[in-house]
Amino acid sequence: MELTWHGHSTWRVDVGETTLLIDPFFDNPKTDTDPNELDPDHVLLTHGHADHIGHVGEFLDTHTVATPELAGYVADEYGVEHTTGMNLGGTVELGDAYVSMVRADHTNGLETDYEYSAGTPAGYVISDTKPTQVADEESETFYHAGDTSLHTEMRDVIATYLEPDAVAVPAGDHFTMGPWQAAVAVDWLDADVAFPMHYDTFPPIEIDTDDFVREVEATGSQAEPYVIDGDETFDISEGY
Repeated sequence: MELTWHGHSTWRVDVGETTLLIDPFFDNPKTDTDPNELDPDHVLLTHGHADHIGHVGEFLDTHTVATPELAGYVADEYGVEHTTGMNLGGTVELGDAYVSMVRADHTNGLETDYEYSAGTPAGYVISDTKPTQVADEESETFYHAGDTSLHTEMRDVIATYLEPDAVAVPAGDHFTMGPWQAAVAVDWLDADVAFPMHYDTFPPIEIDTDDFVREVEATGSQAEPYVIDGDETFDISEGY
């Protein structure tokens, strides 16, 4: 599984022959990628804030997954043609990937004059094998936490049953977790490698990423804190 960070919370995830794009928002200082250069098979949206759906209109023909409310919104307002609505706890098979929607604690208002609900915010756990009660040591799994605060489901459900190898957690503070809470999340998630995201895009979320590294190390976590460069690709099978 290959993970490419395009800044902010935007990730491309390649699982076998399937490409997923999470939270397309390319108006950030960490990427030089033109969204028109990308051709994902599926777009995943964690919630409806503009810095997470800002470029969904560049992928009108791409199958898009979100909560039913948000899927309806991007279909009506952006003209996205193919959507699947799912909800917390559900898993869908998308080509070579299995995508589970998990809890995120955040707000989810839409900047619109119309009466829309975007449903609940979410994160995604993406794996190359179907989640089961039986652990699969050969599987590769990535957890995108979305915009969230610290919550114990990371420790009690996601780490215990979905077993991510790599995690991306918001660390910019102000609107989400800052470095120290993100580090606690990393420790709870028991992954091999952890990436900070959702930072340096706007003045309120500018951070020193060395703080994230120090905080993760201070927890005693076995995870490697990795400050990935914008547009850099990380291969789970080779990266640690």
